[in-house]
Amino acid sequence: MSQPIDVDIPHQLGKAEARRRLETNIGSLERHIPGGAAVANRWDGDTLHLTIHAMGQAVESQIDVRDALVHCRVLLPGMLGLFAGPIAAALKSQGSNLLLEDKRA
Repeated sequence: MSQPIDVDIPHQLGKAEARRRLETNIGSLERHIPGGAAVANRWDGDTLHLTIHAMGQAVESQIDVRDALVHCRVLLPGMLGLFAGPIAAALKSQGSNLLLEDKRA
């Protein structure tokens, strides 16, 4: 059974710019996961589907890009569900930096 986490990350970028930044930054996600990870991603419209493989687990997630927020839904399998609280807190506190930072400069 999976434990869902839903987090909204507000922004003032508009949908197109928020999506551009996600596309630019998603490649750095692997470096932010302790112990390393492999990340597979694909876009379906304005929704980014991610599968993160780490510590023998596969974590499915989707990120919906909207005009004024980015909605993240992460499905934690099995025992990883015990860490739902800390993971949700980390997404809320660091998600904007990780996902929406402008790395053009």
